[in-house]
Parts: sequence; structure tokens; C-alpha cells
Amino acid sequence: MSRIGRLLAIVITAATVALIVVGTIWPVPSAVAMAGSGATLLRPSSSPQAAVENLAAEIGQQAWEKAYSSLANKSEFTELEFARDLTGTYPSLRTYATLDSFDLRPLHASADEAQVQLKLRWSTVVGAFLDTRTLRVVRTGDRWGVLWPIVKEPRVPPQVIPVNYLRWDVIYRGPEDDWGSQDVEAPHVRIVDMHPVDRSAGVVIMGELLNEDVVPAFVTVKATLLAKNGSAIATEDSFDKISHILLPKQVTPFLIRFQNVALSEVDSVHMEPSASLIAASADPVIEIEDQHFNPAPGAALSGKLVNQSGQVVSVAHVLGTFYDKSGQLVWVADQYVDRALLPQTPVSFAMSIPADIASKVSSERAITTAYSSGRFQ
Repeated sequence: MSRIGRLLAIVITAATVALIVVGTIWPVPSAVAMAGSGATLLRPSSSPQAAVENLAAEIGQQAWEKAYSSLANKSEFTELEFARDLTGTYPSLRTYATLDSFDLRPLHASADEAQVQLKLRWSTVVGAFLDTRTLRVVRTGDRWGVLWPIVKEPRVPPQVIPVNYLRWDVIYRGPEDDWGSQDVEAPHVRIVDMHPVDRSAGVVIMGELLNEDVVPAFVTVKATLLAKNGSAIATEDSFDKISHILLPKQVTPFLIRFQNVALSEVDSVHMEPSASLIAASADPVIEIEDQHFNPAPGAALSGKLVNQSGQVVSVAHVLGTFYDKSGQLVWVADQYVDRALLPQTPVSFAMSIPADIASKVSSERAITTAYSSGRFQ
């Protein structure tokens, strides 16, 4: 190794050791929240920012007793109500989420009061969601405390909700049945629209799939990008950018992403829709109210979901399909609602649209899929 090479290696090693020492003594605040250990590296709440950082770290560790006891307005609600504000009263995405990181932004401050914006970034199995809170922080002696803006879930009054919905059950051939190879046929599905689009991060395949049968289907869509010589460049499926359960004659959008691939490399696309028969029902019914497309800047499709059934819907998934003036599909977006849907209780949603796509949108359509934890009691 040359003298310059040895010197460079020494400098890199020394810098690495220094960074490790700095990271150990002065860790990034949000890293404490992700640590999930009982040990605390919190500093005294001698400033508004320190008070909020400490609270966020305790929330990340799910140290509800410590977080609750540090609040300046804990007399307004119980520790259980505080924990449920963050994790949900009923099973939902919030219930099983973990705090990935948090960000603070001071808004204004005086000698005895401050306002800080806290962004909590939660990780779930279907992606991340952001919970933004604007916090008042007040000073008592030499200590600052957070006034937590509690959000209590509404209580649904006792009531009887009549249901009248279609339901399909499936009886398969059993081992003792003398039917030969006969069994229930798989549903017939068809891709009714498909467009490849070149985006900065890669190629996007979007389209719509129709269940043209008279029975419900569990559907998936797989796409393979083929090069000019016929070889496969990559294969991906729609995963969660689709409504997997389709009732008869229903249509779902789908979106498939290919990272680090340019459309100029693609000669053709091979699509593989598949379907299997599944028992299903038309309940729970989720209605979309006040649906509205908000143009750029901040383009989004917003609205409210209303659970018309008597079940608690643990996870609601909204899929939006966007069309231009000629009726051609230009984009597919989706959003998971992080809180459970209670019967007859509206919950807002807003799914973002890329700015360059928003200017092309002339009409839109939204559908929902849902998972219920059981009958509401």
C-alpha cells in the first residue's frame, strides 16, 4: 500500500470511530424512539423542544405511563385514553404500528409558552402513515410540559342496524365425493385497460380488471416486461395496489411498479391476470361521501368513508382511478385509513396525486375494500 493509501485509511478509520462516539454520546432524537428499549437517553425537559423530544421518544418506546405523567394537561383525560389516541380503541393499522421516526418544527415561542409541530412517522405492514400534531408547550418553574391535543374516538349509541346484502358460499368437492375430477370452475376475469407509463423512479403499469362472472373472485395481476430480444427484464405483481376481492361485474384498478427500469428498454408487456373462487359477501358496505378532487398544488382526492354496516371495519383501503377528458386512464392512487371505521361514523381520507398528473385529470372514481374484526358489540 502506498503512503497516501495508508494515510487515507487512517483518516477514514479515525473519522468512523469519531462518528460512532458522537452517535453514542449525542444520538439522533428519533433514533431513541426506534430503539424500543427500556433504557432512556432523554435530556431534562428544560426547553420546549426537549420536552417534545422526550415525549416522542417515550411514545416510540410505548412507555405510556412515563409519557402520560409528563403531560401538562393529563387531568383532562386518562392514561388509557391517551394511549388509545395513538394506538386506536379498536384493532386497526395503528394498533400494530411501530414508530419509525419523528420530526419537530418550532412554530413560535415566548418566555412561558411555545408551539411545536410534531410529525410521528409510523410503520405498518402496508407502508407508513404520518400523524401530525400541533402541540402547545408550557413552562412551570424550570420545566416544560406538553399540552396533548387528545382525539377521542366517538361512541356509537346502542342501535339496531338492519342488513340486506348478497352473500356467496362455496362448496368444494370432498375426498369422499364421487365426482371424479369435477369441481367448481374458477371465475372469468379480464383486463379491460392497461397503460405503461415512464416515471422518474421506473416503469409503472396501470389498468383495470373486470370480474365478468356471476360469482366472486380473488384476483391478482402479474406483469412481465420483455426486451426487444424477447428476454424478460423483470416481473412484478400488483400486491396491494388492487382490490383483491371482486364481486360479480365489479371493476378494480391496479398499479404495478418496476424500479430502475426505463420504458425505452421495454419492447412489450406480458400481462397475467388470475382468479380463484372465494366465498364473499357484499357486507360491510362502505359509502364514500363528499368526494372531491383538489387540483394542484397539493393535488389530492379527498372524501369521507361511512361504514353502513353493524361491524367495526379494522382496515379500510381506498383506491382511486383518474381519467383524462377522453376517458383514458392516467393514474391510480390508494390510501389505507389508519383508524378503524365505526358504524355510521364518517372518517376522512385524502390520497395525493403527482402534480404532473393532476393537470390531466378530468374525472375520477373511488372504491373501497375492507377487513372487519367482527360484529360490533
